Amino acid sequence: MTIPTTMTAIDPSAPGGPEVLVPVTRPVPVPGDGEVLVRVHAAGVNRPDVLQRQGLYPMPPAAPTIMGLEIAGEVVAVGGSGGRWAVGDRVCALVIGGGYAEYCVAPAGQCLPIPDGLDYIAAAGLPETYFTVWSNLFERGHAAAGETVLIHGGTSGIGTTAILLAKARGLKVIVTAGSPDKCAAARGLGADHAIDYKASDFVDKVAGITGGKGVDVVLDMVGGDYIPRNLMCLGDDGRHVSIALQRGATAEVNFGLVMRRRLTLSGSMLRARPVAFKAAIAAALEREVWPLFAAGKLRAVSDKTFALADAADAHRRMEAGDHVGKIVLQVAEQG
Repeated sequence: MTIPTTMTAIDPSAPGGPEVLVPVTRPVPVPGDGEVLVRVHAAGVNRPDVLQRQGLYPMPPAAPTIMGLEIAGEVVAVGGSGGRWAVGDRVCALVIGGGYAEYCVAPAGQCLPIPDGLDYIAAAGLPETYFTVWSNLFERGHAAAGETVLIHGGTSGIGTTAILLAKARGLKVIVTAGSPDKCAAARGLGADHAIDYKASDFVDKVAGITGGKGVDVVLDMVGGDYIPRNLMCLGDDGRHVSIALQRGATAEVNFGLVMRRRLTLSGSMLRARPVAFKAAIAAALEREVWPLFAAGKLRAVSDKTFALADAADAHRRMEAGDHVGKIVLQVAEQG
C-alpha cells in the first residue's frame, strides 16, 4: 500500500478538559531501526491518557505528544531490523505514545500477534492492561496458583484483565467495585467475591471472606488512604503492589504491622521503562498468556467503541467511571 505523508491524529496543544481532544493533521511518523510502522485500526483508552490530557502525567522525554498507549493494526513498514515482523502482519502493541492516530510507530519487541479469533477493536484493549497486570501481579507480586488476591477497581480495564488472568492461573479473586451492578459484572467474569466498597468496609469483608487469614497479594490502583487499609487485608508474607495513585501519593503506614507479618510493599510505572524491559514482558506474555486465548481461558472485555473523532466522548466515559472493561477508539474500518 502507499503510505501517505500526513494523517489524522489527536494531539492537544494544551492541557484541558475532553474538549481539547480534536482531530488534527500531523506527519506520518517514520520507523527507525528496530521499529515498525502500524496502520492503526483501533486504539485503547486508558486512565493515564486522561491524566496526560489534564497535564497531570509526566511524559517520558522521548514520548510523542500524540496521545495513546496501545494500538492494534497492520504493519505497513519495517525500519531497519524489524525483527520477526513483516508488512501485512496483524499486531497489537504497547507504545510510549502516538496511538490516537491513523499511523503509529511501535518498537518491534513491544508488538504481539493478535490472538486468533479477536478483531482489531478487541485486540486494541489488550496491551496496556496485560503488560501491566502480568508485570505487577505475577512478576512483581509473585502471585501463584492457590493464593488469594485482592484487586481494586474490579471492572476497570486493569481489573477485568486481572480477574481473568488470575482465575486462568488458579488464583482465588476478591475485587472491589462501586455498585451492585459492577459487583455482578465482576462475578460474571469469574471473581470469587466482589465487595461494593460504597456499601461496606472492604477490610472487614476481606477478613470475613478469608476467615481472618488475609490475602496473599493486593493489586492497588487507588493509593492514598487505601494503602494502610490494604495492608490490614494482607496475611503473613503478603505482597502489596501499587500501580496507580488515584487518591494520592502519600499514606501513613504502620511498619509494626509490616514487620510482624513480613509484608512486602512494591510498585511500578511502566511507561518510562526501557524498550528491552517491555520487550521481555511481551515475550513472557506470548509464551505464558497468549496460549490461554486459544484455549478459551481468556477473552477481551470491551466496554464501548468510539470513532477517533469522538475521543472527547471516550474520555468523558472514562471519567464518569461507568465502564466495564476497555474503552476503544475505532480508527479505521474493520475488515
